[in-house]
Amino acid sequence: MDRDDGPRVPEQRAPQRNAVSDLRFGVLGPVRAWWDGEALPSGSPQQRALLAALLLRDGRTATAAELIDAIWGDEPPSQALAAVRTYASRLRKILPAGVLVSESGGYAIRGRADALDLNVAQELAAEAEKARAGGDRRQARVLIGKALGLWDGEPLASVPGPYAETQRARLEEWRLQLLETRLDLDLECGHHAEAVSELTALTAAHPLRERLRELLMLALYRSGRQAEALAVYADTRRLLADELGVDPRPELSRLQQRILQADAELAQPVEESSPAPALSRPAQLPATVPDFTGRAGFVRELGDRLATAEGSVMAVSALAGIGGVGKTTLAVHVAHAARPGFPDGQLYVDLQGAGARAAEPETVLGAFLRALGTADSAIPDTLEERAALYRSALDGRRVLVLLDNARDAAQVRPLLPGTAGCAALVTSRVRMVDLAGAHLVDLDVMSPEEALQLFTKIVGAERVQAERQPALDVVAACGFLPLAIRIAASRLAARRTWTVSVLAAKLADERRRLDELQAGDLAVKATFELGYGQLEPAQARAFRLLGLADGPDISLAAAAAVLDLPVQEAEDLLESLVDTSLLESAAPGRYRYHDLVRLYARACAERDEQPPGERDLALSRLLDFYLATAVRVFAMERPGDTTVDHLEPTRYAGLEFGNRHDALDWLYAEGTCLLACARQGTTDGRLRRAVDLLWASKDLAESGANSKLYEAAALAARDAAQAAGDKRAEGRARTTLTNVHLVAGRYAEADEEARSARELALQVGDTAPVYWADNDRGIIALNQGRYDEAETHLLLAIDNCRADGNMPGEASGLCNLSRLHESTDRTASAIAFARRGIEIYDRIGSTLRLGNGRYALGVALTRAGRQDEALEQLGEALHMFRKERQRLWEGTAHFRIAQLHLSARRPAQAAQHAEQALAAGCIGGDRMRGNVLMALGKALDALQQCDRARACWQEALALYEHLGAEEAEDVRSLLTPAAAA
Repeated sequence: MDRDDGPRVPEQRAPQRNAVSDLRFGVLGPVRAWWDGEALPSGSPQQRALLAALLLRDGRTATAAELIDAIWGDEPPSQALAAVRTYASRLRKILPAGVLVSESGGYAIRGRADALDLNVAQELAAEAEKARAGGDRRQARVLIGKALGLWDGEPLASVPGPYAETQRARLEEWRLQLLETRLDLDLECGHHAEAVSELTALTAAHPLRERLRELLMLALYRSGRQAEALAVYADTRRLLADELGVDPRPELSRLQQRILQADAELAQPVEESSPAPALSRPAQLPATVPDFTGRAGFVRELGDRLATAEGSVMAVSALAGIGGVGKTTLAVHVAHAARPGFPDGQLYVDLQGAGARAAEPETVLGAFLRALGTADSAIPDTLEERAALYRSALDGRRVLVLLDNARDAAQVRPLLPGTAGCAALVTSRVRMVDLAGAHLVDLDVMSPEEALQLFTKIVGAERVQAERQPALDVVAACGFLPLAIRIAASRLAARRTWTVSVLAAKLADERRRLDELQAGDLAVKATFELGYGQLEPAQARAFRLLGLADGPDISLAAAAAVLDLPVQEAEDLLESLVDTSLLESAAPGRYRYHDLVRLYARACAERDEQPPGERDLALSRLLDFYLATAVRVFAMERPGDTTVDHLEPTRYAGLEFGNRHDALDWLYAEGTCLLACARQGTTDGRLRRAVDLLWASKDLAESGANSKLYEAAALAARDAAQAAGDKRAEGRARTTLTNVHLVAGRYAEADEEARSARELALQVGDTAPVYWADNDRGIIALNQGRYDEAETHLLLAIDNCRADGNMPGEASGLCNLSRLHESTDRTASAIAFARRGIEIYDRIGSTLRLGNGRYALGVALTRAGRQDEALEQLGEALHMFRKERQRLWEGTAHFRIAQLHLSARRPAQAAQHAEQALAAGCIGGDRMRGNVLMALGKALDALQQCDRARACWQEALALYEHLGAEEAEDVRSLLTPAAAA
């Protein structure tokens, strides 16, 4: 008989434990068993084969003959039966009692179904299928991901025998099917850009799986890469013809045709299905507006809530939102739709809660009782008695009560029916958080599509279709607020000589916008004034001052700085403003205004804030907060960088962070607001601090996270400094612009800014911009091939950094010098300079810039032909860039790794990294994108995906020709042979 591989080991017995609830088995990888978290010895390969055969029978008994066939196939050893019994005996000794049982001369594994990873994966896949069928694609995607996560390498790894081989192939095929399903869900959920890299690698590994090719075509098309998508089809058709002598399946051909026709539906992810709201008619309610538009989700939600009144409870829904958002219009529309469910009547009252004199509950109850048939003489005098009689009158009836424009929950409580079968709809500017049992709904502005539909219904389709873009500008200027849209549209409808463009131009002036948004007795400003007039003094001050900040929203900590209050006190004020609907809670700890409400708040600040200088002080405190906090982040990211010693001092303290991760979280979460504050601060006496804020937050530009906003703020700062004649501020602003242009690969513009920054800094004795300008000019000259000039600049930068004690600056110069020597074939010194830079970064503990050092070393080692070492360094750099959220540097590292794999003739890996470089973007802008496309094309060409390779090269050629780059000739040489063929 066959002998076990390796020396014989003493038999092991299972620990004396009786429970099997913590017993787990794995076949989606090596065949393994765990008990109470401890791995159990699985024995020899043949013993594992026996265990696998039993586990895959899902509790059914396997005969001895079946097990012998599973382990050895057609050529079992002479003592096979004895061997099977030996393996079973050993397994029984290591497993809990009662798990491995003998039945009718065979064996079976008994236990919980979820003890086997395969069963868990099957259950997750079944749940995913149900979720997908029910329209919940995101949940289905999560469940499939969990199922795939159970795989741990090759199924039944190293298990011998024909049965294991068959099952291994089956499980691997099922894994690929699950993977295809998950990728399909990725595309349905809109994650097409991320899927391209994975699909590129999978199609290289499984070139004949047409479903993967189909998904790749769709992912490329939705990523705006139509030519590549069509090239994938051409590659597939040629490969299938060469390998199998068949044509692509019909689904693939139909997809190609839809891509050729630029099918608009194909470009959109699948939307979650939603049933249409039920339609009904009201009785004793205000008339619904004939042009009611959108709000389908809210209509459905409120309709479903009202429908619960058919059961044993009273349904109460409370709608809250700013004035003009359409609360009453929606509530009336929903009430009309729900009328069949309330055949005994509908009651309505305007509670006038936003005005100076809200309706008294006892007065409203008197009117309600009369409407329900109660004689005047039977209506009691007190509120309590009227409320009791009102509830008695509704007992046994099905009545809907619409309480519009409520002041607070105290005004509403006596007016609620209180009996099963009835329902109440409440609208208010205040969130009814203290109305027990109420279903709270926060009504937001319309979507852009809904807003345009409403505008079109009032103005007329012909006028809007002729000027669609100006119409979009109008509804955007209205902040998608229904009242503002209705006013603007009504004004235009009443003026036949106006064009939509005329109205858009009037609304473009923010200073006049609120004045323009009034028609007849409708006015947006008057609507906001009602809410503002009810605020306490502290609330009104907070409302005015917070509206001054330009960012899209504001954090609690920043708001506390604006108000010059402790965080807790500021939070109480902000939450009270949220409850009045004058402020929105964007997320926990973040707040925002509606655009028109912000304009109104600023108007109030100009009119009411005393003394007027408090407005400037509030914005100055906000700028101090951002600068002080950004400096702390900078110092944590770049320990030892003396740049922070040269920045403007601040009076208002910023935040402190316990670790670098929290600091980075803050920087990227606050990026948009921080840059808005910097741009807003380029006026008056805040210019120098605004410029320094840009300098301290340079990671926002270099990472690619906020490049456009950063550039706009830097340009505004430079122009403002130039106009003010402030050379110090101008030099620093030009330093930030240099970095922006470098990241985008605009070397001529970068050189001009760096040269000017250096001259200005020298004139005013500003040390730091001088050596950073030298460093930047060295990088620029290197990229432009001016190597002698680059070396001069970099050596000067290194000397000046040393003189200022700026160790990270010195290390940066050394790493750039390494890149210069690598480009001029001085590989030994290139490696040495990079190692010196890394040594400095290691010494000061700079994780972010250490990634740049390892990147430089990896590039130098690549040039030296030391590929394994280079791959290790570039991999480390990639990990650091990803950890530090430097997306553009991450993409650049992927590109270098792709080049390395190409030179090592590993095209599949090269293609995967090139795809990831395209998805992330790279330092260097369009020129670097062209380089990545070149590398991707070469990898695809080596994988016999020639048409897709050609599509990549054609895109690269277009980029190079636009830039006037000499690399265009290299691309033409690649395309010419293909064209000739």
